[in-house]
Amino acid sequence: MSPDDVTKPSGAPGKPRRGAGRRGKAARRRPALPDLHLSASKLRWGLLAVAAGAVVTALVTLFVTGFENESGLEAHSPAQPAHTVLDKEFGTAAAGDCLSWTKPDRSDLVKVACETRHMFEVAAEIDMSRYPGVEFGPGSRFPDSLRLTELKEEHCTPAVQRYMGGKFDPRGRYVVGLMYPSPEGWKNGDRTLRCGLQFSASTGTPLPIEGSATEQDQSKVFAAGTCLGINQNLPTDPVDCGQEHAVEIVSTVDLAARFPGGPPAKEEQDRYVEEQCAKAATDYLGSPTAIRDKTLTLFFDYLDARSWLAGSRKLDCMIGKGTDREGFAPIIGTAKGDILIDGQAPVPPPNSGRSTPTPLPGAAPLPPQPQPQPR
Repeated sequence: MSPDDVTKPSGAPGKPRRGAGRRGKAARRRPALPDLHLSASKLRWGLLAVAAGAVVTALVTLFVTGFENESGLEAHSPAQPAHTVLDKEFGTAAAGDCLSWTKPDRSDLVKVACETRHMFEVAAEIDMSRYPGVEFGPGSRFPDSLRLTELKEEHCTPAVQRYMGGKFDPRGRYVVGLMYPSPEGWKNGDRTLRCGLQFSASTGTPLPIEGSATEQDQSKVFAAGTCLGINQNLPTDPVDCGQEHAVEIVSTVDLAARFPGGPPAKEEQDRYVEEQCAKAATDYLGSPTAIRDKTLTLFFDYLDARSWLAGSRKLDCMIGKGTDREGFAPIIGTAKGDILIDGQAPVPPPNSGRSTPTPLPGAAPLPPQPQPQPR
């Protein structure tokens, strides 16, 4: 998502908001709460930012993409100490192979069918010893994390684009990964980099996934009922809804059902997603007034042209509670039952019986409100 495409979540409960939409002009919110600003780089991970982390395999280290900080720079955690374990599986991995492991030290790394659960899909293997100069020659110094970041950007990003036939969604579920020799493997002359794709947690930890990335809808979506944890007021990874979380997924909208052709205009996409999310939230919660009564807000995102042309077609509908600070308030419990927001039970706003006001730009009307009965 581009930095100027930001939408402010509304503090008014019940109104669908694009959690990280692409419009630069944000809708006003009711004066009940101060304005809430969610930066595009934070809210979208997607909504979730992809943090960096370097993890170790047998004679290799797995390097994943970094996250953008407030200065627009990439930050990476230093690699863990490498474990010296000879592994012929990694040494013979080629484009199209999928790798998996279960042990923390990755000593059981094996090639598996991509249809099964795996941790990394190889897109290309690059022998850096063939490059001229002394940087990758015999006795050369092991590259530091900054140089590995540069190598990933220089070699792996275009390699993944080629592997995906030019259809890689940079905002989707996959991130560009790099597997490179450990310091000991480097010392022994191994200069082969393996570029690929992986599905990562917000901490950068690889997560298992099934199916080849070349055959998947790359949309980063979760099943209804999934709660996404919270860290520094921002959504993270799936957690039990009984734990503190930022948002709860109520549904996934497939835009292909409504837009079979090219990328739809923002306004058309917004209208359709708002309508579908509002209906889904009512079905999920069992009441058209549940979101209002629990003082929650409905959030959704936006598929830009890059994601659309890469084949992504799905978006999640999420419910959460915006705060007067950047981000979300912690919620405990599923919205289908009793919840705590910031440790307190929500107090439903008074119902005056007046008609629903005209929605602000980008927000769908509240569901019909019950009218007071004459006594």
